[in-house]
Amino acid sequence: MESIILLFGSNIGDKTANLTRAVELCSEHIGPINKASSLYSTEPWGKTDQDIFINQVVSFNTNLSVDIALTETQKIEMQLGRVRKEKWGSRTIDIDILYFGNLIKRSKTLYIPHPEIGNRRFTLIPLIEIAPDFKHPVLNITNEEMLKRCQDELGVVKLEKS
Repeated sequence: MESIILLFGSNIGDKTANLTRAVELCSEHIGPINKASSLYSTEPWGKTDQDIFINQVVSFNTNLSVDIALTETQKIEMQLGRVRKEKWGSRTIDIDILYFGNLIKRSKTLYIPHPEIGNRRFTLIPLIEIAPDFKHPVLNITNEEMLKRCQDELGVVKLEKS
């Protein structure tokens, strides 16, 4: 079993329901949930003229390879209506692989750990909720230390549980 940490985001439709369904499908197709962060309302990053996002980071235990896990996350995105029109554009669901254990992988289709982790508060804030002391296998610093160094100033607000 390996730990895979995924970032979920949605800014179209019923955002919370989209996240909930995506996490459920990942638990069915990738493996059982280990830890899940709270939900966060976040300002859009990269392309700012769009609706706010709801984001969550979830850790799963998996027997899949990282390539098969990527295929499964992309199938789930398609199943939930993801259409890739433009980079950083609006989406019903986005699922990014942040970490796959301590794996370092650089290929045409996949960079592990995700190359933008340290640049995005919408990733780091929910990530440190579930894995503050995990060390980035390339940078050799913790997620918490990455947040301290992060220069992103976009809003990230924890949502109250309903």
